[in-house]
Amino acid sequence: MLKFWEKRVKTGIITENLEFDKELNEIQKNIKDKIKKNFAGSLAIRMVDSGSCNACEAECNALSNPYYNLERLGIHFVASPRHADVMLLSGVVTANMYHHVVDAYNQIPEPKWVIGVGDCIKDLSVFEKTYAIKADVPFKIDYFIEGCPPTPKDVIKGIFEFLKTL
Repeated sequence: MLKFWEKRVKTGIITENLEFDKELNEIQKNIKDKIKKNFAGSLAIRMVDSGSCNACEAECNALSNPYYNLERLGIHFVASPRHADVMLLSGVVTANMYHHVVDAYNQIPEPKWVIGVGDCIKDLSVFEKTYAIKADVPFKIDYFIEGCPPTPKDVIKGIFEFLKTL
């Protein structure tokens, strides 16, 4: 036990990345300002999984943990598309999920935007030549967050870049 603590004291804290924390804090401050300006202080997001491997959802779930804490920035994930401003769409759109995705999109009140999360939604990735995929969605995806899966930092940056376009 003594060896463990000796090593621990010599090594120090290795999970902190002060450069990353500084950059993340700057992005978060800018996001908060944009949300306050464009959405009266609160941005509601409805996440829709249209047929993914759930890696993007796992990374987006991390956005609610105390480290990223999107709630304090005014970004809330909502259960109903009727309460959402933005749809966060992940995964390829499968034939089974196509009508549910379209239905969720139609329920979002105007003005509404769609952000695609992950490489699958942009270029179908490894799923390009399968019969179960509906490659076309009848609405425009306004912004893409790339990555397989994108890290929580990439998702936050992507939301900020999307907000810059408004």
